[in-house]
Amino acid sequence: MMAFFSRWFTLQFLFMTAVAIALFIVLGEPNERNWSPLWEQHFEGAPILVFIMIIITTAAFLTALWMTITILLRDSQASRLLKKANKHELQEKQIKRSPRLLRKSLRQTQTLIETQRKSLQKLSEQRTATVDEVTQERIIAERQHLARELHDSVSQQLFAASMLLSALTEQEDIPDKTLLQVEHIVQQAQLEMRALLLHLRPVALKNKTLAQGLEELIVELQQKVYFPIDYHIEEIALSRAEEDHLFRIAQEALSNTLRHAKATELELSFIERNNTAILRIQDNGVGFDLARDKTTSYGLQNIAERAVEIGCIYNIVSVPGEGTMIEVKTQLGDRI
Repeated sequence: MMAFFSRWFTLQFLFMTAVAIALFIVLGEPNERNWSPLWEQHFEGAPILVFIMIIITTAAFLTALWMTITILLRDSQASRLLKKANKHELQEKQIKRSPRLLRKSLRQTQTLIETQRKSLQKLSEQRTATVDEVTQERIIAERQHLARELHDSVSQQLFAASMLLSALTEQEDIPDKTLLQVEHIVQQAQLEMRALLLHLRPVALKNKTLAQGLEELIVELQQKVYFPIDYHIEEIALSRAEEDHLFRIAQEALSNTLRHAKATELELSFIERNNTAILRIQDNGVGFDLARDKTTSYGLQNIAERAVEIGCIYNIVSVPGEGTMIEVKTQLGDRI
């Protein structure tokens, strides 16, 4: 608003200056004899000078309003184009339709983002090439982490189940409600165990493609969980680093679902659309508030870090009571 008034007053001053110069040229030196017609003569019941001032003020106001609206529209358009460039969705025809002053900047921004994405992929490739040298150390660290998790979570649940079973053996009549409670605790402990075991695969793909690894992982889980897993997986040519990171992202997402979601349905898809590889994992579990719930923050942080390392775009959507969706997109095209 301040910018609008500033333009208005500036334009009014410029218009008044221009009119004063024009009157000086037409009427001559400003004195009472030459310039008196401006206030002595009337037009539509008002002195000509007042009429001129109204015209100047109105013209300045309309011009300032037009300039402000034009600037806001251009800023909005520039913001939309920059967001598309950041998401690798900006096309050449959209750049050509943009304001002339923006075209060069948009092309430079798009080129910079693409260069950085490829650089991240190259760095990720170099990093993946050294993984074999430290595999044993990583396996030991993963097993130690698993042992701590098993002690802190699964062992406590199994202990609770054993206590309930001991109490049942001392009763003559076994209530059904207690049996269901025991069954639920044991099943939850088994899901917790299977979720933790997903973390024991630091180099799970080896000579397999990502599609093969995902399918084997889903088939294995289908035999062990108590709800259906629907999946649609396509063979997509990716670099070794991309396949490794996407597989670990899938493991992390599935682990979070088994441990926290309490889902009864799970969907996994790995497809190619519009020259983009899309990995999507979705469940109908309890969901959580992304801004408040820190239960799965560690797993979500791992997903975000792995996606960024290979230049992917990731999106995590969760609605309490409805479920969670994790989506990771990577641009295809020229591979490094």
